[in-house]
Amino acid sequence: MHGNVTQRRLSISLLLLRLSLGLVMMVWAFDKILNPSHGAGVLDAFYGVSGVGEQLIRGLGIIQGLIVLGFLLGVAKTWTYGAVLLMHVVTTLVSFKAYLEPLENILFFSAWPMLAALITLFLLRDEDGMAAWAAGEADPA
Repeated sequence: MHGNVTQRRLSISLLLLRLSLGLVMMVWAFDKILNPSHGAGVLDAFYGVSGVGEQLIRGLGIIQGLIVLGFLLGVAKTWTYGAVLLMHVVTTLVSFKAYLEPLENILFFSAWPMLAALITLFLLRDEDGMAAWAAGEADPA
């Protein structure tokens, strides 16, 4: 009985991680779609890529949104969880200068616990029973 309780708690915890992390990532995707000039500004400021058109930014937002949707639904876990993790790793690393002035860039530090949570979710993806249930593959109990 104890094992079932632990597994259920783990499944719920992983589901909550996936939904909350997916929410953040989906907002970033929507920002690219609905406010592509902001996305172009981010590419210029953090990635050193300028002159990117709004249509390309919107396209990237749509692709990101589709990947995040798969992540939220728990489908193709190795690929979608890995892709979301990779997106966030890149975002976290290109923001390195912000970490050198912590009191000026406090909000950037939220990237680190989010990164740890995404790594945790990726490493435990096979235990994410709620993901399998959402994808219609298994019973969450």
